[in-house]
Amino acid sequence: MKLGTFMMPLHPPSRKAWETLREDREAIILADRLGYSEAFVGEHTTDLAENVTSCLMFLCSVAFETRQIRLGSGTLNMPNTHPAAVAANVAMIDHLLQGRFIMGISPGGLMSDAEVFGNFGKDRLEMFVEAIDMVLAIWNGAPPYDLKGKHFSVSTARTMIPEIGQGIILKPFQAPHPPIVVTAVAPFSKGVTAAAARGWEPISGNFLLPEWVRTHWASYVEGCQQAARPADAANWRVAKSVFVTESDDALARRYGHTAEGPYHFYFKQLIRKLVGGGRSNLFKLDQSEPDDSITADTITPKLVIAGSVDSVVDQILAFREKIGDFGTLLYACHDWVDPALSRRSMELMAEKVMPRVNAAISAGR
Repeated sequence: MKLGTFMMPLHPPSRKAWETLREDREAIILADRLGYSEAFVGEHTTDLAENVTSCLMFLCSVAFETRQIRLGSGTLNMPNTHPAAVAANVAMIDHLLQGRFIMGISPGGLMSDAEVFGNFGKDRLEMFVEAIDMVLAIWNGAPPYDLKGKHFSVSTARTMIPEIGQGIILKPFQAPHPPIVVTAVAPFSKGVTAAAARGWEPISGNFLLPEWVRTHWASYVEGCQQAARPADAANWRVAKSVFVTESDDALARRYGHTAEGPYHFYFKQLIRKLVGGGRSNLFKLDQSEPDDSITADTITPKLVIAGSVDSVVDQILAFREKIGDFGTLLYACHDWVDPALSRRSMELMAEKVMPRVNAAISAGR
């Protein structure tokens, strides 16, 4: 099992933006030094708590301060950007990273972003599919493109001067394009099936109950069968909130499960957004359970693995036993309420937890 990281990121909106952006950059640079294989970063335009407004711009800021880690958009919200801009900007960062880029895409889930870009109430899934189809057509085709859809159009027919390069959009470093991944944030995800059928790979969200995460494998297998390609568990990424201490289980539970640490705040924010947006099903197995029973106090201990090294190893193995085999554990980055504890948790994950997890997997545990 590989170790990567995923950050939305989410911080108290009262914190200074320059401070949280610096902190998030430090987390990725640390992950690179520790040997994490991947780092995904999200983006939102209209959320002071999730204040990376462009994941590509943010990733460029760490491109030359990292060496081995692959950097991914987590995700590009396709309906909110013109396909030509996505195609050009992704191609540029892919060249800057010389193949270390992974393209994460989605329809976008933040309704205030949808509203500000004028697509609130529209069929954003339809917009998403049209947008990514156009991006791929740009990369696989030739100018002047002449792509026309319901929501977008791309053409340089009237202004192209090919002999000087005008009217031509850059193609990616990786041929035919960077690997594409999609986030899975719903039980029994049809999106995972559709993505797998197109050769794309899934990332299961860290705010889903294990029982819902488990359903993504069947969806992935179905999509792979439609594409006549093998379903390989090594291609399944699963995000999980984890906090590790050397040997202090009590400290880990306080920081990982209560309002003393950042995880409680994270789920309080997320519950307000998701339950308020009609997606309370994500947090309960019994759908007759009242929505007001879903609180950070009840959900955080269910969704955060917290403990000493020994305890976290056991909890990760138990989590894997519940959902099935997968290829990469994406350590979810949270606000650094205590920077020393947060850094040390990342170090312990890489240096002590994962070697023992993989030894146990190799031994057939």
